[in-house]
Amino acid sequence: MDFVLSIFTDSISSNIVYLALPLILLVVVVSATYLDKKSIPVILVALFAGIVFGRDGLKFWNFDNMELASYLANFALVIILFHGGFCTKKENLKQVALPAIGLATWGVVLTAVFTFICLHFILGWDRDISILLSVIISSTDAAAIFSILRKQALGTKLKSTIEIESGANDPMAILLTVMAVQAISKSGEMGAAAFAGLFFWKFLAAPVFGIVIAKCAVWLINKLIPQENGYYYIILFCTSLFTYGLAETFNSSGMLAAFIAGIVLGNAHFVHKQGVYHFYSSISMIANILLFVLLGIVVEPSSWFRESSYTGGNLFVNGILLFIFLSFAARPLAVFLGTIGMKIKFKDKLFIAWAGLRGAVPISLATYPAVAGISSGIEIFNLVFFAVLLSVAIQGSLLGKVAKWLKLSTASRPESPFSLEFFTKNDMEVGQKLDVFTVDLPDPEGAKGPRVRDLKLPENALLLMIARRQKVPSLFKRTQKILNVLNRRSIKYGEEAKKLLYEAKDIISKMNEKRYFYESENEVENDIWQVLLPKADTILRGWDQVTVISKVEDEDKVKEILLGSFENME
Repeated sequence: MDFVLSIFTDSISSNIVYLALPLILLVVVVSATYLDKKSIPVILVALFAGIVFGRDGLKFWNFDNMELASYLANFALVIILFHGGFCTKKENLKQVALPAIGLATWGVVLTAVFTFICLHFILGWDRDISILLSVIISSTDAAAIFSILRKQALGTKLKSTIEIESGANDPMAILLTVMAVQAISKSGEMGAAAFAGLFFWKFLAAPVFGIVIAKCAVWLINKLIPQENGYYYIILFCTSLFTYGLAETFNSSGMLAAFIAGIVLGNAHFVHKQGVYHFYSSISMIANILLFVLLGIVVEPSSWFRESSYTGGNLFVNGILLFIFLSFAARPLAVFLGTIGMKIKFKDKLFIAWAGLRGAVPISLATYPAVAGISSGIEIFNLVFFAVLLSVAIQGSLLGKVAKWLKLSTASRPESPFSLEFFTKNDMEVGQKLDVFTVDLPDPEGAKGPRVRDLKLPENALLLMIARRQKVPSLFKRTQKILNVLNRRSIKYGEEAKKLLYEAKDIISKMNEKRYFYESENEVENDIWQVLLPKADTILRGWDQVTVISKVEDEDKVKEILLGSFENME
């Protein structure tokens, strides 16, 4: 019996990754599906899942290799940052370039400086640990902000500023952390001149690597004519990793290079771009959840109640103090000082300050000191983890209420639940480079545009699908469900049932027209999305999402015609 049990135990140990990982991820997905309605982000669910299944919880997976965790977190961050750059639109970047890039660069430095002042001079914490904590937790998190902001009805400019800042500020925090770890671990061997030189090399050389490699990737994609669309995904995946690897080989910032490469590719025109976008969105989501689960498994919540030998008091209290000083002092000061002269409204600055959520990058950077052999490394990791947990839980859950309190909530363009991928293998064989893309028609919603037949699109350009949102009474939505059931029954039971269906349709349509039942039933409105097949007489409307297929080189022209057609309407 003991022999059988030993074999069973050894078998579980050798297959723990295949058993534990899928189970944890399934728990995260199922939990997040139900908690999504309460505005609880999936990353928070992933963190708690990691803690519950980790070595301080159910001990389902006793993973304590900090060096391997740091390596895997780095790998996931490359994918996440590349995807963040890929989703950054050129027009949005131009509109909010100064405040977004400013907050992503000197805003991060100011946050680190003010946090250091609070920790070292006000709380009296050790200088080295104060420096490391300040730079590690200085950047906001794109994953946390994207997952929460997408549910908030904010103005385009304000939302773009926060999102682009969160995607662009990680490289600066990584640069500061790497150099701080190097300086402290080498006991001051790095002089001021060498420190400054390394900083400028990392920050200035990285964009060059990113731009050059991305341009080469675009050329390669448009030059090749593969028979399998999976080849495009491999090229983009390799581009993100190779960009990081090459930049790091030359001692530049691989993260910044990967982010810049993502921006260049995201705003370039190449074959099968929409399919590539969906693919990279999927693996970025997987990387995000895996990253937070992994970091949750590595952390030791029991250590939060131990006495600290570097900061005094226990880590639980110190984590709360770190969160308070960061969120209510350092971040607001950095936002207000870093945006002087940029004509941003006071209430917008308040919201930007509150929306500075911390997440994956600070926790990942918190593994660097431990890997470098710094004695306070484990304590730094646990402090940062607890502060991030508070940031996501408190700031994230109150983001919508703060927006309403500041009267910043506004009608926002909804995201269509429909998308279309189209891969033209036959045309590709003769060298015709076609791509499918989506054009969001301009404001206001429902504004009358041109008929499809009046559009003077380039040759070979074709409208494939129109996604349109409609607001309908709650009662109408319920009666539509009844009609769907009747339709299915009529198919099953034949002509006799069809007669009943027609009578029911007539009664239900009259009910909807006259708004029977209670007024409150009809006042509540719901979104219903329609998929329209573009015909010659189809009229385009404001906020329609039009899917188009055209030659790669004609993409800008098609967008210009579709958007310009609304400007020419009387």
